Amino acid sequence: MTQKVQITIDGKTVDLPVLEANEGLNVVDVRGLIGEGIFTYDPGFLSTASCDSSVTYIDGDAGILLYRGYPIEQLAANSSHLEVCYLLLNGELPTKSELDDFEKEIRSRMDVDEHFQVIFDGFTEDSHPMSMICAAVAGLASLYHDGLDIYDADHRREAALNLIAKIPTLAAMTYKKSLGEAFVKPDPSLNYAENFLNMCFGTKNKAPNVSPTLARAMDRIFILHADHEQNASTSTVRLAGSTEANPYAAMAAGIAALWGPSHGGANEAVLDMLNEIGDESRIEEYVAKAKDPDDSFRLMGFGHRVYKNFDPRATVMQESCHAVLDELGLKDPLLKVAKQLETIAREQDYFIQRRLYPNVDFYSGITFKAIGIPVKMFTVLFTLGRMPGWITHWNEMLSGGFKIGRPRQLYLGPSARDYTDINQR
Repeated sequence: MTQKVQITIDGKTVDLPVLEANEGLNVVDVRGLIGEGIFTYDPGFLSTASCDSSVTYIDGDAGILLYRGYPIEQLAANSSHLEVCYLLLNGELPTKSELDDFEKEIRSRMDVDEHFQVIFDGFTEDSHPMSMICAAVAGLASLYHDGLDIYDADHRREAALNLIAKIPTLAAMTYKKSLGEAFVKPDPSLNYAENFLNMCFGTKNKAPNVSPTLARAMDRIFILHADHEQNASTSTVRLAGSTEANPYAAMAAGIAALWGPSHGGANEAVLDMLNEIGDESRIEEYVAKAKDPDDSFRLMGFGHRVYKNFDPRATVMQESCHAVLDELGLKDPLLKVAKQLETIAREQDYFIQRRLYPNVDFYSGITFKAIGIPVKMFTVLFTLGRMPGWITHWNEMLSGGFKIGRPRQLYLGPSARDYTDINQR
């Protein structure tokens, strides 16, 4: 029996159907309210389902994250980023031959046209890498615009392959530009994560030498960030895509949304916090500040807005983070601060009771720091990881019926009034 919700407006009863979810909460279909001259009010869309989707499911209370039904822990332990990309795009895990073909298609598209590379000449070494990656992805529209039909499934697939293939190359270029160093071309003998690390830390005339431990940790970070349901950047991609915009422009819109410190900049905030603490001798002082409700200081990278018990991605990332730290054997004082904070958060009742566990941003930030990636590059790497999720949601939207996004508002401004001549004001 179909559930309904009834509301009464000026004595008139309106039935609103309840749509049943495969997992998680059902939703009330409020579209019928517009005929009654009334909208719903939901700032931030925190209680609004803006679409239906078959890509990702999150249960924040239970600490569950599923890509196409597969638990993130299983994918991160057994899969590769490109296998996860295939899963997101196609809905099913690939066979060995399908994955081999997919990897070949990605490798063949990783290079970036030399004429296009001059887009980076418009930036200085001090330019923020997110401004560069946003411009570069938007700029790809100039190469892939004429003849692109977003309603053609083959054209959408080609755009997906291009974006997943070129985003590590463009991300590495932003890093090299910030150092004033020459770009390093992708190497077809390397896998996805190895290629990215080599393009960042290698040189044009030196054979690749990438640590398997570091490459695996980087690949795992990409997997853990590949999608996260209808967050701010994914919703932005869908909204931009709903205008029938070029897919590269829609992805650039997502990058701009991700740039914000409340979204993709969270792992940057972790390093800013560690820098503020500075030394192990000051940890107790800052833990006390974090516990003081009248103090503005907050421990960054602990707890999560969505995950109320634990972040399933953090459980996976903790292992990779420790493996990287053990291999590198670094004596960096900030990494010592991070490890001690992790211990405190996992052992002290104050943090346990409030569920202030280390989250994925905590571990990814420490891992990036250990590998040698500068803080201002952190969100660029988030962009790299999230690209398959964005392109999958864009493709899903265009594959079915959709409407151009048009949120409503509660108007609180002046009522209609007449213009007054400037000399009479």
